[in-house]
Amino acid sequence: MPSLRERLRSLGPGLVLAAAGIGAGDVVVASVTGISFGTTLLWAVVFTVALKFVVTEALARWQLATGETVVHAWVTRLPRWVAVYFAGYLLLWTFLVGASLSSACGLAGASLFPQLSVPVWGAIHAALAAVLVATNRYSQFQQLMKVLVGIMATCVLGCALVATRDIGPIFRGLFVPRIPAAGGGAQVLALLGGIGGSLTVICYGYWMRAAGWRGADKLPTVRGDLGLAYVFTGFFGIALIVIAAGVEAKGAPGARIALDIAARLETVAGPAAHWIFIVGFWCTVFTAMLGVWQGVPQVYVDLVTAWRGAGRVAVPDRDLRQDAAATPVREHRVFMLALAYLAGPPLGLLWFRQPVAVVVMFSIAGAFFMPFLAGTLLYLNNRRDWMGGLANRSPGNAALIVCLLAFGLVCVRELLGVMRS
Repeated sequence: MPSLRERLRSLGPGLVLAAAGIGAGDVVVASVTGISFGTTLLWAVVFTVALKFVVTEALARWQLATGETVVHAWVTRLPRWVAVYFAGYLLLWTFLVGASLSSACGLAGASLFPQLSVPVWGAIHAALAAVLVATNRYSQFQQLMKVLVGIMATCVLGCALVATRDIGPIFRGLFVPRIPAAGGGAQVLALLGGIGGSLTVICYGYWMRAAGWRGADKLPTVRGDLGLAYVFTGFFGIALIVIAAGVEAKGAPGARIALDIAARLETVAGPAAHWIFIVGFWCTVFTAMLGVWQGVPQVYVDLVTAWRGAGRVAVPDRDLRQDAAATPVREHRVFMLALAYLAGPPLGLLWFRQPVAVVVMFSIAGAFFMPFLAGTLLYLNNRRDWMGGLANRSPGNAALIVCLLAFGLVCVRELLGVMRS
């Protein structure tokens, strides 16, 4: 049996998934949780990553059973409105996530080297990530991600150890589920929506293909890979909550909360802790950018390819490699256009205030994605004529129903918040 160290070294697509899913949003929601409720809601982080594991395992199992991605299935096996809804959501999400990641990377860059402004650093990071993605094979890209994730984990987990005052409340927060009366329920829903990513989970299918993982015999490998990935995601979210609770940060708006935590760490453990946390924050948001820049354009390629061949229900599981020189010309063109869309137009929002109408539309559309994903997987994975021996059984259906209900509550909360504003 391989050791834990060997299993960690063998992390492949799951490592990229974890890096892409942990971004500025995770930093913000985990930090706000620690500031407002201390370590009381640590159990909710564990619950959240468990739900994300269930959904990602289901879409990976669909791909292993059928040889096609869930995106392809939305186009070819479900009513047309499903693909239309997803395409509209994808365009909107891509634009705003591009702006969000560029802004967060700009903030981290300006914190390390204030000679340049946040918008300039954001543009530099967006362009650099696009070049790294466009010019590297997946294997090289994965190695780069391993290095950055290692730095990120060392910095943030180290700061959590420094900030920990008493281990007792941490254990109680993990193993004694409790929802504080004043705002606790809303914060649990915020953790459900903010930890571990949303649309990025479907990119796991493309990273599976790049790793050559096909067929039912790879299911144990996939489950082990995803398990380690979400354990890492959970530890990271817990560490952020522990840090925010331990240093008694004040809660600056948005991603700037990371700067407030770094400043408070300096008062607790000295200047070194301040800079270590800032470096960890930079690695967090830049690896998220790299993961999104690498994975999301492949969603566009898959969507366009499936739409062109929508009359054909099944396709062979072929290798959608990130190596630009090896992909067909048409797919390469779609990939590069999507990459340019991620790295280019959203930068305008760094200099100009985000239009309120676009933000409202994004909140409404985005709130539906995780229940949309869980719901469609619940249908697809119960079709034994498509799934064969990998079809859902009772425990899998129960787990997906819990996901659907939990993410549905997040959706309702977001919609009510939009209507009140």
